[in-house]
Amino acid sequence: MALLPRLRQLMRRPTSASRVGARRPTTAARRGDTLHEDALRSMLSDDPNNERAFRALAEIVRRRAAEASGDDDPLTATLDESERQRAADLAVWALGEELAGNPRAWYPLIEVARLSVRDDHEGTLRRLTTATERDPSGRALVDALALLREVGMPVEALGLGTGHWRPREHVPEIARELVLAAVEAGRPLDAKQHLAALDLYPDQRKIATLRDELVHAVAQAEQSIQGT
Repeated sequence: MALLPRLRQLMRRPTSASRVGARRPTTAARRGDTLHEDALRSMLSDDPNNERAFRALAEIVRRRAAEASGDDDPLTATLDESERQRAADLAVWALGEELAGNPRAWYPLIEVARLSVRDDHEGTLRRLTTATERDPSGRALVDALALLREVGMPVEALGLGTGHWRPREHVPEIARELVLAAVEAGRPLDAKQHLAALDLYPDQRKIATLRDELVHAVAQAEQSIQGT
């Protein structure tokens, strides 16, 4: 069963949905996890975009869900390796949705989008858009564009980036993602426009190496098109 339908099925079951990614009763084997989890949740309460804390907490809930073979609920029972993976993904999904309730949180939305990208195209783009709008620095946009490129969606990356990139204010790495997305989409003119937008960045010396890298990428793309 695909991840999104499985999540919907699970969330319709009130007796089990609350246990996905939730802390299980304390045992001697899990006391360390419990203390670590409390510390990580405290860190994420202060900064919901703490990537290291999120990944560490996600690993705890992922492992717990994958090992939950003694649960009577067949939706969370461990049946085989694929079931273990689905249970782990669902736990991280639930964690991400929980943390995304913080209006300052953008990183959890990126991680939920990563899990939903194969099953929920519109939901993925909606989450990435929300993450981008929550982050004034542009780091969320960098991660969102990289994710879309990674899964072979450069056109969607261009649409998201073009509508949200502010070259004067955002981190310049957005230019790399947009130029490469344009190259991958076979749009060298768009790549040139995004490269030119770097002129608006206030510290030109800081981006000299990045500009040289992107000029080279655009030139290679143009040569490839001319050679076909």
